[in-house]
Amino acid sequence: MPKDSAIKSVLIIGSGPIIIGQACEFDYSGSQSARSLREEGIEVILINSNPATIMTDPAMADHIYLKPLTTKSIIEILKAHPSIDAVLPTMGGQTALNLCLEAEEKGIWKDFGVRLIGVDINAINVTEDRDQFKTLLSEIGIPYAPAKTANSFLKGKEIAQEFGFPLVIRPSFTLGGTGAAFVHRKEDFDELLTRGLEASPIHEVLIDKALLGWKEYELELLRDKNDNVVIICSIENMDPMGIHTGDSITVAPAMTLSDTTFQKMRDMAIHMMRSIGNFAGGCNVQFAVSPDEKEDIVAIEINPRVSRSSALASKATGYPIAKIATKLALGYTLDELQNQITKSTSALFEPTLDYVIVKIPRWNFDKFEGADRTLGLQMKSVGEVMGIGRSFQEALHKATQSLEIKRNGLGADGKGYKNYEQIIEKLTHASWDRVFVIYDAIQMGIPLSRIHEITKIDLWFLKQYEELYLLEKEIANYRVDTLPKELLLEAKQKGYGDRQIAHMLGCLESQVYRLREEMNIRRVYKLVDTCAAEFKAQTPYYYSTFEAEIETAAGNRYTANESQVSDRKKVVVLGSGPNRIGQGIEFDYSCVHGVLAAKECGYETIMINCNPETVSTDFDTADKLYFEPVFWEHIYDIIQHEKPDGVIVQLGGQTALKLAEKLNRYGIKIFGTSYDALDLAEDRGRFSGLLKELNIPYPKFGVAENAEQALQLADVLEFPLLVRPSYVLGGQGMKIVINKQELEEHVIEILKHIPNNKLLLDYYLDGAIEAEADAICDGENVYIIGIMEHIEPCGIHSGDSNATLPPFNLGEFVMQQIKDHTKNIALALQTVGLINIQFAIKDDIVYIIEANPRASRTVPFIAKAYGEPYVNFATKVMLGAKKVTDFTFNPKLNGFAIKQPVFSFNKFPNVNKALGPEMKSTGESILFIEDLKDDQFYDLYARRKMYLSR
Repeated sequence: MPKDSAIKSVLIIGSGPIIIGQACEFDYSGSQSARSLREEGIEVILINSNPATIMTDPAMADHIYLKPLTTKSIIEILKAHPSIDAVLPTMGGQTALNLCLEAEEKGIWKDFGVRLIGVDINAINVTEDRDQFKTLLSEIGIPYAPAKTANSFLKGKEIAQEFGFPLVIRPSFTLGGTGAAFVHRKEDFDELLTRGLEASPIHEVLIDKALLGWKEYELELLRDKNDNVVIICSIENMDPMGIHTGDSITVAPAMTLSDTTFQKMRDMAIHMMRSIGNFAGGCNVQFAVSPDEKEDIVAIEINPRVSRSSALASKATGYPIAKIATKLALGYTLDELQNQITKSTSALFEPTLDYVIVKIPRWNFDKFEGADRTLGLQMKSVGEVMGIGRSFQEALHKATQSLEIKRNGLGADGKGYKNYEQIIEKLTHASWDRVFVIYDAIQMGIPLSRIHEITKIDLWFLKQYEELYLLEKEIANYRVDTLPKELLLEAKQKGYGDRQIAHMLGCLESQVYRLREEMNIRRVYKLVDTCAAEFKAQTPYYYSTFEAEIETAAGNRYTANESQVSDRKKVVVLGSGPNRIGQGIEFDYSCVHGVLAAKECGYETIMINCNPETVSTDFDTADKLYFEPVFWEHIYDIIQHEKPDGVIVQLGGQTALKLAEKLNRYGIKIFGTSYDALDLAEDRGRFSGLLKELNIPYPKFGVAENAEQALQLADVLEFPLLVRPSYVLGGQGMKIVINKQELEEHVIEILKHIPNNKLLLDYYLDGAIEAEADAICDGENVYIIGIMEHIEPCGIHSGDSNATLPPFNLGEFVMQQIKDHTKNIALALQTVGLINIQFAIKDDIVYIIEANPRASRTVPFIAKAYGEPYVNFATKVMLGAKKVTDFTFNPKLNGFAIKQPVFSFNKFPNVNKALGPEMKSTGESILFIEDLKDDQFYDLYARRKMYLSR
């Protein structure tokens, strides 16, 4: 084996808190990398400041440092571990690469005798410095768009004068397109140039001619030290150039590329990777292709690290890029490594897809009031979903069903746009819902040629949409009792949900389901096997589709289902779907720990999730992975197929919790807290009734179903009032109002977005201190895992507050009330598993704000701060395998841990940054301090009211 035997200890640099442009895909790559190193018997030391990740879990590495990502932290770690031989910076996104460069410039790696693996400094410099990159492309004969570098305002003006408009401004050394912009008009240039120069850490921008309307492609590559290169995946952006790839709908494999051009592109990508430096590892290359018959290719950029796209490519192909890239960095060659799915072929192969992948980003513009919702060069999405299908149409539908934005798929749900001007406007200025608007435009009769002219989306994709619409039109001619089998099968094969077909036929979803059963049109499950069934796959990673029946010579009819059901006891864990503000990586952490705990209890674990960035959708986390929408129809079919003993809903955030009612109605066992208890906690009116019975204080409240009732309540409750809807996460729709006009406006606004919702009006405890507690309960015993005090006053969402563990100035009398209330509520709700309770403290009285009988945002934070596997314990309690009293709790924390929210406001320059009851942070970091005299604590405390808004 040519593995470098001199490497015994490796430092992995993580990516820090989740921000727009750098999300949990780096938790996935970091986790894979750590596992890959430990398989080789190598000591793993890891630095990352994000407490919500699997990557920072004690089980992932030999030593984990939850510290700020600075060279000061790096020096501390290198002093503590003189055994470190090498640093791997390619798993932590741009943050890790930039930190690695800074450490190189300061001579830190040299001082400690640490070498770089997986990339070299030259490669980082060449690819990040736009000028050097352009020079390299010129030397190796790869075409690029006319471009020049400016490191001053004056130079930028000169370049603009030379090139003319439209132009693109791209800052050097940034991630997620930060500071990048299109400039269509001369009048906008000065402001956008200034913004670009400020965004770049070296105050440098590349100004290039805009390739508007060109098609965009990405290739994911791996190279070993013998210069073997494999292309793992080709990805085509459905959206043309001009929209950041993180905000684009992407498709794998590439759909509209001629084979000749694809081969040319492959050769260019390999040539580029070999030219940027002599290293073994992963690489992502982006190209633009002219939309005419010439198909001219232009290189856009190359990233010598794993990326968001490599997480997507890993899930799309079943080829774990980060894991293999780590082995290559150690000196292995591709032909010596095993294909992780077949276990019988080598890693020196290029995966073949006999299915189609569609990725759709998930945006959260509703959290950024006044945000520019048009899409461009600067990434704005907070997460993404992936759909797998046998056709582009099926994968597209599954992806749209995964988004959780109250749409059932493309069209056929009565929610489309009907106004011609509005549709044209949304097509012209690409926005978050353009994927749906294209369907609306076709439905309205706007010709494909016109849609193509406006959007520059390839006609092949538009024709796929048109076929879907024509099928909908045809089905609408029938009733549920006259619909032919072949039409129903075609609709299912093209991804239409039962709800959509019911909408077309004017009947109930359950009637369509029954019709499918009668006609024997059932989902079958196929393996993601990396090699189009050429070799037998060992890994149970499935997606669903529909097949026409096959008839044997003997006259037997069947469909081929590749998912074999065992006779073991099984548990389904429902994942949390796409990341969004209010529901992020912390629920992925909980799901993964839930799966591992259930395995320890002897269960076969089945994971259902659709987020390509996460560890829960890694093909070897659970015993079986169904990469499917967390959407009722898909879940029910998997449950019918697998017949599990029960389902765990309290680890997947609000996404999984919302499905509890359906599971209960269909008689499917929910492990842990019962549906009735979950509903009692969510229904703010019922919950307040329970508190009244328990004699636990809560703010005066009332429930309203419309604006008139709300105004009548206001006379009784007094202002200020906190208005909030039921069954929401991340404080969606919450607002503090101070008069009747504001109240009426806000109630009308909420009911417009969340119709038929019950609204709770609370008297707002102005100036109160906010605290929260997390606990594990088995129905009889309660153990409080942590009590946190918020530094910010009551009124700022708990996700946006700095939370201190343990509390820093709550007296014994108040602490006792918190403990008593937590225990009494957990027992009254008959909680089995986790519960989070939030409190407001005023005049030494502890009031209850809300209780959530599920995993919360703070559980991973407490687990990391105290060094205890609380989700593991809670899952064993949910499964009935253990009681709370069976565990020995031994929390260890010297001083205090502070959970610090991180915001991505820089992506939305004109947005109101004021904080209030609705959550706006995208991630968090953890800060350990020895005592309250710490300067950082003083600084946080001094600024606690700075952003408070109503």
